[in-house]
Amino acid sequence: MFKFFKITCQEANEICNKSQYNEATLLEKVKLNIHIAVCKICAMYSKQNAKLTDIFRAKAIDCKNHVHCMKEEDKELLKEKLKEMSS
Repeated sequence: MFKFFKITCQEANEICNKSQYNEATLLEKVKLNIHIAVCKICAMYSKQNAKLTDIFRAKAIDCKNHVHCMKEEDKELLKEKLKEMSS
């Protein structure tokens, strides 16, 4: 029965990545948690992966709060370059 829950480190990493984006099934999460309980390397990978995800999500929220616009002079320069390339 326990062989059913046994996964390789490669599979654990794939499930960990899926789990970060809420794509892992309940069974996959159970298998991952069992694997993490016995494999300290995968436990560390999972912890680091979660931390990176948190950092990127926080940065994405911060980035959405800022308006990113190109200066008018840069827009005009870009338009001119595109016209030159198309003619």
